[in-house]
Amino acid sequence: MANYDYDLLVLGSGPGGYVAAIRATQLGMKAAVIEKDKPGGVCLNIGCIPSKALIHQAELMRSGKELENIGVKVEASALDYGKVLAFSRKAADTLSRGVGFLLKKNKIDLISGEGTISSAHQIEVEGHGPVTGRNLIIATGSRPRSIPGFELDEKTVLSSTGALMLEKLPGRICVLGGGAIGVEFAHIMNAFAVEVHLVEMLDHLLPLEDEEAVEVLVRSFKKRGIKIYTSTKASGYAKSGKAVKVTLEGKEGKKELEVDQILLVVGRLPNTDGIGLEKLGIKLEKGFIPVGDYYQTSVEGVYAIGDVLSSPMLAHVASKEGEIAAEHIAGHPTPARLDPHAIPGAVYCEPQLASFGYTEKAAKEAGVQFEKAVFPYRGAGKSVAIGRSEGLLKLLVEKETREILGAHLVGAEATELIHEILLAKTAELLPEDIAVMTHAHPTLSEAVMETARMAEGWVIHV
Repeated sequence: MANYDYDLLVLGSGPGGYVAAIRATQLGMKAAVIEKDKPGGVCLNIGCIPSKALIHQAELMRSGKELENIGVKVEASALDYGKVLAFSRKAADTLSRGVGFLLKKNKIDLISGEGTISSAHQIEVEGHGPVTGRNLIIATGSRPRSIPGFELDEKTVLSSTGALMLEKLPGRICVLGGGAIGVEFAHIMNAFAVEVHLVEMLDHLLPLEDEEAVEVLVRSFKKRGIKIYTSTKASGYAKSGKAVKVTLEGKEGKKELEVDQILLVVGRLPNTDGIGLEKLGIKLEKGFIPVGDYYQTSVEGVYAIGDVLSSPMLAHVASKEGEIAAEHIAGHPTPARLDPHAIPGAVYCEPQLASFGYTEKAAKEAGVQFEKAVFPYRGAGKSVAIGRSEGLLKLLVEKETREILGAHLVGAEATELIHEILLAKTAELLPEDIAVMTHAHPTLSEAVMETARMAEGWVIHV
């Protein structure tokens, strides 16, 4: 049997890679992680964490209006956005160092340098040399997608990375892309008094989410002054002095929009090029690596997880895929690939939006017989007490079996509340099990109980 430096090599230290390495060591393997940048990948350094830090600051900014209702004057003109940026960078740096600590604690070697796969058992690391491993997990993540006519230069046309690094905010911005990232940035920018124009090619924002839930968000955004353009395409732009004129094409014809900068967030591309896959003979499918039920590739001992796959590009998906891959390599009992209907989605704007499973539209298209229960946030006393009564909870239930098919929440703390319903689904509980469980009063989670009661036909507070 060949001798290798490690039982497992992980290429990439994002939320998929570092979690896979830690899980592998817990199961008795010797592991190393190869990373060309800071530990934590896009999520911790230029994605989830710094953006949520900005969102937290944005919500503090918005709370100024609430303080004025009780006589406290907030002087918004004194805002120093540089300090907002510094807060988000500190959060990212702290957690990046935390990943480094976790790797060290678990006796995982962190090898710095750009890695290129030279065989199924070897990676060449720039500035370090070859490293060998019995098994390999590819976790190289993704990068912002560009589109013709809107090439990213991080000055006029920003990616999400460029937007996170802004030291000074523009007066006006055009956000191209109404998915989760675009919606979150629209929320952030608007909170800091930027004039926001949000453009989406399809007929509603967050195209993969429940339309009724999204409509609540749209009404809130419009009330805040965010301009929304759906069924609209940006066909080009031209600079005019310091301004940027963006040409939009929609149902009502062409329109010219004058802004200061453009934020392009129309998806991400997998980092599968230039890492040596051709040496393994792995053939890509639309740029993604095809894998089996345990995230194994067509090459024995080589696995792939996270954004290089066609699964949802979400940090928590990558982490779970990493755990499954590591467990399979170790011969540890593990479930097969993630159930797509049990993956929670979360959009961290105000109001928050969270979901899993079937939408109404998808259920109808699949021919699934279902019933729905829709409960308004205002039916939970705490939502009124804290001034967050805007929103709804929707539960989709299979007609005969009463199985939970999906849930869609929009409102305060929706990204936290979703997990009680998802836990019930995962444990194969039914709405009646949630309905009869005593929930503390007053809490927002009472709305989850009431939605389940509505599904069972005995809702109280509506």
